Amino acid sequence: MNDASIGWIAAIIIGGLAGWIASGLMKTDTGIFLNVVLGIIGAAIASFLFGILGISFGGWIGYLIAGVVGACILVGVVRAVRR
Repeated sequence: MNDASIGWIAAIIIGGLAGWIASGLMKTDTGIFLNVVLGIIGAAIASFLFGILGISFGGWIGYLIAGVVGACILVGVVRAVRR
């Protein structure tokens, strides 16, 4: 996610898609705006965590995978904190 291989518009679209997939996997009822936020922030978190492990993704598919994984992590953390 640190490279400039995708632009801001693509990041928003892929982030929304990643958030939507994650909300379906995690059985949450979030809106479009929150899906985009979850996907983008989730991709940043997952890219950081994968970087620590030495795993790197590139391009649209990598950003989507990182976004879904990171958004699922975010949803799980929020659920754990709310309880």
